[in-house]
Amino acid sequence: MGKGKVYLVGAGPGDPGLFTLRGRELMEQAEVVIYDYLANEELLKLAPPQAEKIYVGKKGGDHTVPQKGINEILVEKGRDHRVVRLKGGDPFVFGRGGEEAQELVAHGIPFEVVPGVTAAVAVPAYAGIPLSHRDYTASMAFVTGHEREDSEDSKIEWEKLATAVGTLVFFMGVKNLPEICANLMSHGRSPETPVAVIRWGTTPEQRTVVGVLEDIAERVREAQLKPPAITVVGEVVRLRSELNWFEARPLYGRSIVITRAREQASDFKAVLADLGAHCIEFPTIEIAPPPSWEPLDASIGRLSVYDWIIFTSVNGVRCFMERLAAAGMDVRDLKGIRVAAIGPATAEALGRQGLKPDLVPREYKAEAVLEGLSGEDLNGRRFLMPRAMVARDILPDTLRQRGAKVDVVPAYQTMLPLARSGEILERLRAGAIDCVTFTSSSTVSNFFSLFNREEILPLLRSVTIASIGPITSRTVEEHGLKIDIQPRDYTIKGLADAIRDHYAGSGK
Repeated sequence: MGKGKVYLVGAGPGDPGLFTLRGRELMEQAEVVIYDYLANEELLKLAPPQAEKIYVGKKGGDHTVPQKGINEILVEKGRDHRVVRLKGGDPFVFGRGGEEAQELVAHGIPFEVVPGVTAAVAVPAYAGIPLSHRDYTASMAFVTGHEREDSEDSKIEWEKLATAVGTLVFFMGVKNLPEICANLMSHGRSPETPVAVIRWGTTPEQRTVVGVLEDIAERVREAQLKPPAITVVGEVVRLRSELNWFEARPLYGRSIVITRAREQASDFKAVLADLGAHCIEFPTIEIAPPPSWEPLDASIGRLSVYDWIIFTSVNGVRCFMERLAAAGMDVRDLKGIRVAAIGPATAEALGRQGLKPDLVPREYKAEAVLEGLSGEDLNGRRFLMPRAMVARDILPDTLRQRGAKVDVVPAYQTMLPLARSGEILERLRAGAIDCVTFTSSSTVSNFFSLFNREEILPLLRSVTIASIGPITSRTVEEHGLKIDIQPRDYTIKGLADAIRDHYAGSGK
C-alpha cells in the first residue's frame, strides 16, 4: 500500500472567510489539490507553491473532467500523495463526496472527510433569510434541483415534500425552476409562497431575486440570473426585507481595482471588502531587494555616527530591521538616534519594533518633515534615509542645503510585475469596473506602462479614479486623467473611507 491519503475537504459556499481551520491546515500541507468550479480560487493560495493543482470543475453541464475521470485521478494521486480534494460547500451535501469516498474505499486508499459550511445554510444567511424562525417555521429540507440524468425515476416525493416542510432549499435548480414551482403548487403549496433565488451567494457577485411560487421563474428569467444559485421557498423569505445585511453594505456591488503591491494589498483589500466591494487585485508594483545590500549594511555598521534616521515607508522599516538583525544587532543599537516616520502606517511599523518615532509630521509627505525640523540647527547633523532605490529627492536635497549630511541608501526596489493586463482591459470594456485606486506615483506610472495609452485612456474616463494623496494625484493628472476621490488623510484607511463616502454621496 502507498503512503498517500485523500482529504475530502469542504471549501464552503464561496466566501473564503468561511473556510474551516482544519481545511486550512490540510491545504498548507497538500502535495496535490484537486478542486471544483465552486471552490474559491483564493483558497489555492494556501497550498505550498510546489503543490500540484488540478482543476476538475463542472459548469452548467460542461464537465472539464467527468466524474469517472475525477475518481481515477483521486485513486492515482491518492496512492502516494497527500491529496486535498477541495469541493464547494460540504462534500457530503449534494457534492458527490460519498461516491468519491466509496471509490477510495474500493481501492484501499485511506481518506478523511472535512465538513464545510454548506451553501444551504450560508447563502440564505447572507441574503438575510434565516431558515428557521419561531414565528414562521420549525422545519426545513435540502433538495437537489438537478437529479441524475441517467435515471428516469425522481427520488423527490413531491406530494409529501410540498406541504410537509416549512422551508425548502433547492440546490442547482435554476434550469428546472419552472418545473420545481409547478410541482410544489400542484401538490398543495400556495402560489403566494415567497421564494428567493440567490446567485453566487456569500461572494461579492451575490445577486438575489425575490418573488412567489407563481411568478419567480419569470422574474429570474427577466433578471437573466444564471447558475450557480440556491433557491429558498418558504415564509421565512419575508424576513429578507428586514434582515438583508450583506447586500446593504455601502460598497456592495462595486468592483474596485487595487494596484498596490501584493504584499501590501491585503489590509486595503480587507477594509474595502468589509464595506462590500468586489476587490480586483492588479499589483503594478513588486517589492524586491536592491541590487546590493552593501550600502545599507555599511550604514548599519556605522550607526553611531547618525543623529537621525528617516523612514519614508513601511517597506523601508521592514527591510532596515531585517538587515539590522542580519548584522547581529537589534533596536537597542539605535539608542541615542532620533527617528522620523512619514505617515502613521510607517510610525505603526516602527511601533511594532518597539520604537516610538521622535517626529511624525502632520502631513504624510516629505516636505512636512522639513517643516517639523524647521526649528533645529541641522548644520553638520548626519541623517540616514533607508528607502526605495528610486524616489523623490526633495527631502535629502533640502536637508543638504541646510547643512546636513545625508546618506540615502536603497533598502528595496520597486519592479514591474507580470500583471494580468488583458483581464483588466476586458473588464473595462465590459463596464465591469467601477473604481481604480492608486496609492503611490509608482503604481500610476507602472499601471500606464502596462497598457496602450490611446486604448486605456478612453476606457478609464468613465471609471472613478481614487488617489491616496496630492503627489500621486499629480502623477495621475500628468497621464491625462482627473481625480474623483482624494482623502483628507493620505492613508489607506483614509482612502477607503473616502471611497465609501463618495459612493454614499453620489449614488453612482
